[in-house]
Amino acid sequence: MHKVGIVGASGYTGAELIRVLARHPRVSLEVITSRQYAGKPLGDCYPGLAHLDLVFEGNEDESVFSRADLFFTALPHKAAMDAAAGILAKGKKVIDLSADFRLSDPAVYEAHYGPHAHRELLKEAVYGLCEVNGKLVRQARLVANPGCYPTSVLLPLIPLLKAGLIDSGGIIIDAKSGVSGAGRGATETTHFCEADESVKAYKVASHRHTPEIEEQLGIAANREVRVVFTPHLMPMKRGMLATIYCTPTGAAGRKAVEEAWRDFYSASPFIGIAGGDVLPDTAHVAGTNRCIMAVREEKRCNRLIIISVIDNLAKGASTQAVQNMNLMMGWEETLGLPMEPVFP
Repeated sequence: MHKVGIVGASGYTGAELIRVLARHPRVSLEVITSRQYAGKPLGDCYPGLAHLDLVFEGNEDESVFSRADLFFTALPHKAAMDAAAGILAKGKKVIDLSADFRLSDPAVYEAHYGPHAHRELLKEAVYGLCEVNGKLVRQARLVANPGCYPTSVLLPLIPLLKAGLIDSGGIIIDAKSGVSGAGRGATETTHFCEADESVKAYKVASHRHTPEIEEQLGIAANREVRVVFTPHLMPMKRGMLATIYCTPTGAAGRKAVEEAWRDFYSASPFIGIAGGDVLPDTAHVAGTNRCIMAVREEKRCNRLIIISVIDNLAKGASTQAVQNMNLMMGWEETLGLPMEPVFP
């Protein structure tokens, strides 16, 4: 069994990691840390996981880094970079679920998040979108797990930009997320009375995932890409749906787009393409590592409309991190990962 640990395990992504890793056939979860719950059993934080008989340890105790070979860092932005650097210094591998290593340009990172304490690691980190960068992930010791919104957007768009089927300009992204995307800490906008029976846009024209999306699309298009990205909070626990509007090149339509997806993702078990009249919804992917996408033509306006769904806590965070681990360890990509939704 391969020994793994989670630094910052008391949040929703940490809990999802624990749930998946506890059933993984090739790993033993040896370490979970939390500043808030240090010294307390896992069941005090998540009673449904009490049977796993794990105890939180302090985030500041670097001695725990010697007790596993690979660590998931599920800490807030800015807090993860020091932990990741310390783990790497001990010769271990890291999959970071924060944004601290997702942007390769230090200036871009610092414009959106502030100073970076380990700029030298930004060039080394591999952006862990497995279906696109799988070969690089297999060789990496530091993987930056993609953000949830970027995952839902990049998976449908990257093949189309690489194939030259859509214009790289004028892409508009309307995306909606379950409340768990805001984290476990209650805020005025996320507690039940504020979020229930309400849909709200937030961080309009200022969301931190925008530069991440633009950097990865720019790599695919081999030119600078600018997008309009507007996120919305939905009154549901988990799930994410992105509606993307883009302009086809030439006569590219639904058939060409679907063929490009099938060709690009022919060896990708977690990508689904909805056929016929079916449009994907978040229930189709709940609790899974899958992304399902569909496309329709709006010929009157010469636009393609793409629908993409993921589970924000799973493919948008924790199960994608486990998929990255499988690749880093040279294992089967699907090992230990759920394929069937929790609600059929």
